[in-house]
Amino acid sequence: MTPKIILCPGQGAQVVGMAKAWYDAAPESRAVFAVAEKLLGDRLGAPLTELCFSGPAERLNQTDVSQPALYVAGVASLVGLCAQLGVAPAELPLAATAGLSLGEYTALHVAGALTFADGLELVTLRGRAMQDAATAVPSGMVALIGADEAQAAAVCEEARGGEVLVPANFNAPGQIVISGSKGACERAVEVAGKMGLRATPLAVAGAFHSPIMAPAADRLREALATTPLKAPRCPVMSNVTALPHAAAEGVTMEASIRDRLVEQLTSPVRWAESCVYLGKTFGEGGEQGGAEFHELAPGKTLAGLMRRIDRSIKVTTHDDPTSPAH
Repeated sequence: MTPKIILCPGQGAQVVGMAKAWYDAAPESRAVFAVAEKLLGDRLGAPLTELCFSGPAERLNQTDVSQPALYVAGVASLVGLCAQLGVAPAELPLAATAGLSLGEYTALHVAGALTFADGLELVTLRGRAMQDAATAVPSGMVALIGADEAQAAAVCEEARGGEVLVPANFNAPGQIVISGSKGACERAVEVAGKMGLRATPLAVAGAFHSPIMAPAADRLREALATTPLKAPRCPVMSNVTALPHAAAEGVTMEASIRDRLVEQLTSPVRWAESCVYLGKTFGEGGEQGGAEFHELAPGKTLAGLMRRIDRSIKVTTHDDPTSPAH
């Protein structure tokens, strides 16, 4: 079987009905939701299946729900896919895994670094902590369409006005998201317009991947300190460095993963660079080339970004069981 690069979506990919096709088609996928609902109890205020399949969208889109929901939907699609392929998830041949922001936790689980239960606990706490940090400070995010990194930095510099405003997501060429205080975000829309850039405020709870998330990072650090981790069985991309997680001098792989996951909350997500690395290393003609790219449920967001990052890379999406498994 050809080695796979598994891509795991992040917040923003959630949609009412997510992973229902997998739930209906595959007993393995249903089992993932059953385990998740038992572990979550009543923490989300309603059963996860109800929130994912029926909504309401307003609740599913809230950070404390969308993060565990996306994690569970991704794992449910993975186990369903593995059943189609006739292979246990732990034996699926992996070249690498990567996840956009929240998706990095799914990627770590897929690679065997985190158990399903521990990953679910972390993303549930992360979602709640980020929601709380966002509620504490009026803040937001703005997508800059057509901007490069230098232009995004210039918009932040001019619009900051003594408040928080930083680049937060480098998603694809010409698609950068900035993050910060409410007033700074409002000024950024005006500044970007004067620079000839299109700026769109995003419907998010607050300024993710900015210093405003520092209280959430502190809570996450405490939780990670007691969460068992193992070295992953394949390279797993870090959003902070756009390189695979790795041990360093005097620092174990596990300690490094913990540090990067904490930093991720207040650092920009370098998704485009991560995808370029994966393509050059594992894609057709890469140093360890020949791997296939597969995107877990829900949606096709990462396949869409890849078309803007490197059109030569084909991503097979698995939003439902009808996608080719191969």
